[in-house]
Amino acid sequence: MKVYHGSYTKIKEIDLSKTERNKDFGQGFYVTKNRRHAEEWAKRIAARNGQPEGVVTEFEFGKYFFNDKDFDILRFDDYTEEWLDFVVMNRMNKTENQLHNYDFIEGPIANDRITSRIYDYLDSLVSKADFLSELRYHEPTHQICFCTVHSLQVISNPSREIISKTEQIAEEVILELVEKKNLSELEATELFYNSNVFKQLSNTENNLYQKSLMEIYEMLKQELENN
Repeated sequence: MKVYHGSYTKIKEIDLSKTERNKDFGQGFYVTKNRRHAEEWAKRIAARNGQPEGVVTEFEFGKYFFNDKDFDILRFDDYTEEWLDFVVMNRMNKTENQLHNYDFIEGPIANDRITSRIYDYLDSLVSKADFLSELRYHEPTHQICFCTVHSLQVISNPSREIISKTEQIAEEVILELVEKKNLSELEATELFYNSNVFKQLSNTENNLYQKSLMEIYEMLKQELENN
């Protein structure tokens, strides 16, 4: 399943220590399956940080892990009383500690309008029953919070995987040059990184990284012979 994270910068690696406390489901890395919502959030975060535009980073998430016994999981299918109590608990947390032990939490988002009504509820300006009744007419929203380092093993950044694979191919091609062309590692490295094949490999949109090592090496060999 594709999920999205909106921010003012592209996320290359997830660092839970940099995430904020007092969010809906506590401290963690938040994503949504709704790209439009991620784009809207990215714009807001960018403006807040003085950036001209936001960035949405795409991730792959194995949805089936929600049924995995190796993880502690909590899911809210809708705006319910249990959801409200849980969000209030986390938003009002005055300690430095996480108030739950879940790995994943999935459920609706408390956006600005809902957050405002949460404070009205806490100030006894609206009853819990009336607040929950209002939420029945709210636009459906979605978020998943990765709360633990353990949970991060099931989310991956496709672009990061492509980059890693490209780097691995480059190393292997250079070793082929050293062995078959009798070059030093420095000579082989300079030769490869100045080639058109490397430029094509670096452009992930053309999917050259999906070819085998020998196919890429043969392309390089042909280029060198033509030059």
